[in-house]
Amino acid sequence: MVEERLTFFAALYRVADHPDQGMLFLYGTIVILSIIAYKLGFSHKLPLLKSIIIYLFLFLGCTILSFLAVFLPVAEGLVVICAVLLVYRIRRYFDHHKNKKSIET
Repeated sequence: MVEERLTFFAALYRVADHPDQGMLFLYGTIVILSIIAYKLGFSHKLPLLKSIIIYLFLFLGCTILSFLAVFLPVAEGLVVICAVLLVYRIRRYFDHHKNKKSIET
């Protein structure tokens, strides 16, 4: 009954059968995807202490998100966000080098 309502990652990590291990894997997945999304879209060069504070709050926020991710598609949304930001970064990289070559010639 509960297994039918689980999201993809929650079902993949068998949160209903092994809640401790499954939630740990789900939390790790959300943390990794959040770090990737932050690095691809929002990060700037910051001093060490500010970076530590940012990542501390990111880890705390991911704790709340991991509980929501059992029945809501949080991790799946983060995968989409990472994919969109990656495409944006690649396009920006190629546009930058294209403009650089046109200026040189």
